[in-house]
Amino acid sequence: MLTCFIRYEIDPFKVEDFEAYARAWGRAIPRCGADLIGYYAPQEGSATVAYGVYNVESLAAYEAYRARLRQDAEGGANYDFARARQFIRREDRLFLRPVAGPSHRPG
Repeated sequence: MLTCFIRYEIDPFKVEDFEAYARAWGRAIPRCGADLIGYYAPQEGSATVAYGVYNVESLAAYEAYRARLRQDAEGGANYDFARARQFIRREDRLFLRPVAGPSHRPG
């Protein structure tokens, strides 16, 4: 299993747009095949950093999931929403594998 951490740099004046974007992914991501852990918006400290976190079985599963997400009506609309509203300044993805903790299954 791999965990994808998405770090967003967002416009601090458009946090509500990011929250709407995150809620839409909260429906689309599980429907398209990834195990959503959550989306996180700024509260205290930095007003420009947000995260999305989900699990996939492998990089191959990730590629298939991303293809389904692009074809999903709500997923496609959410990509368009982000592009139109321009609240995301930067987006970085990092894939990590669990080695300890509740989600790690020794194998």
